[in-house]
Amino acid sequence: MLFGQSIFQSVLERLQEEDAGEAEEPAARRVSGFTTGLAFDVMEGVSAASQRVGEAYFDNLGPEPAIEAPPPPEPAMPAHLARIAPEEIAAELAISSADTQQTLNEKRRAFAKANHPDGVAQPFRNNANRRMTIANLLIDEAMRRLPRI
Repeated sequence: MLFGQSIFQSVLERLQEEDAGEAEEPAARRVSGFTTGLAFDVMEGVSAASQRVGEAYFDNLGPEPAIEAPPPPEPAMPAHLARIAPEEIAAELAISSADTQQTLNEKRRAFAKANHPDGVAQPFRNNANRRMTIANLLIDEAMRRLPRI
């Protein structure tokens, strides 16, 4: 309690005094510490955002260039994506009887890094998908044949 009042009562009195003081000031909106009013006061009550929504950024840009960019060249298919026969993919993986589960997982990750469909251009995704499917089948079969410990 301050001077016989609770903190809540003293805050209420201060807010009432501030409200009474604002009624005496002019209607112009001012922010304490700034020398100008708010933006809508500067523009005579018209908000720029309400007049041209989303176009304020373009006011700062120069004129659009008249030159159009040439279309991008068609992507060339990497040579390894043309090899989709299981024998060719098996030769690339080089799976042997000496491979362990760890080495087979490393081969799967390395093959996926080079051949995953998300990493190639759209026209070649079918080949990449087929290569990944065959490689996963070959590696899964090699893992099934590993001796159980």
